[in-house]
Amino acid sequence: MHKEKSLSILVEEKELESEHLERDVKIDFYLPTHVKHPENMSLLLINDGQDLPKMPFESILEDLYYYHEIEPLLCVGIHCGPDRKNEYGVAAQTDYLGRGAKAEAYTHFVFEELLPFIRKKYHVPHFKEKAFAGFSLGGLMALDIVWNHPHEFTKVGVFSGSLWWRQKAYEDGYTDEADRIMHNQIRNTKTIAPWLEFFIQTGALDEKKDRNNNGIIDSIDDALDLIKELKAKGYNDDAIEYLELADGKHDVPTWAKAFPDFLKWGWGE
Repeated sequence: MHKEKSLSILVEEKELESEHLERDVKIDFYLPTHVKHPENMSLLLINDGQDLPKMPFESILEDLYYYHEIEPLLCVGIHCGPDRKNEYGVAAQTDYLGRGAKAEAYTHFVFEELLPFIRKKYHVPHFKEKAFAGFSLGGLMALDIVWNHPHEFTKVGVFSGSLWWRQKAYEDGYTDEADRIMHNQIRNTKTIAPWLEFFIQTGALDEKKDRNNNGIIDSIDDALDLIKELKAKGYNDDAIEYLELADGKHDVPTWAKAFPDFLKWGWGE
């Protein structure tokens, strides 16, 4: 299905049958129409693509293209399935409740089904660069995929990411230092990809929980601690963009407010 939204954006909706996920995956493609050389176009995959129309994402792109603020970018919104808490997560390890059990299958879907489909459909064998972004648990999944497949990507955007994803319940002796799965994964990675860049967004109203009673909500603590882990591996301030919104909540309007900053950070002209 094609929907002409403007002179600068064409939105295409597609359902891709996935053997790995054993379901049809709905995908929205946001194509810039002013690209003369497709090989110079970048690719941005976005988890929880069903949230993009609520922003609305097309208007965000239209404004940025109109004012020549970003380079041509093929954005791909991947709608989540009914089993979201299993398809998203960390591929190498489920959380303490066994969630994320299909995250490995989702990763295979991205590389073995989605990317080949995109290259064939749009006749672009190689993009200028590829990036991944997501919201909440979808942000965690995007980070996990980029971190573990750095030769495929250059950037990742994590919006209100579920960086609390843990391997042990609080009542079973959980500690920040030992039990946050993504933090552990970064800490234990021996060889890093120095070209990777990270955009991490949180909001001061993201949640109310403060497990260590330090006066800072957990989502901000988890994000700042993740940045500490990245810096400990050798990434400097030039590779990490942190955006904390004073009025930011764990919702689509907040992510809509932050997304233009992410796009200009990553692909600003």
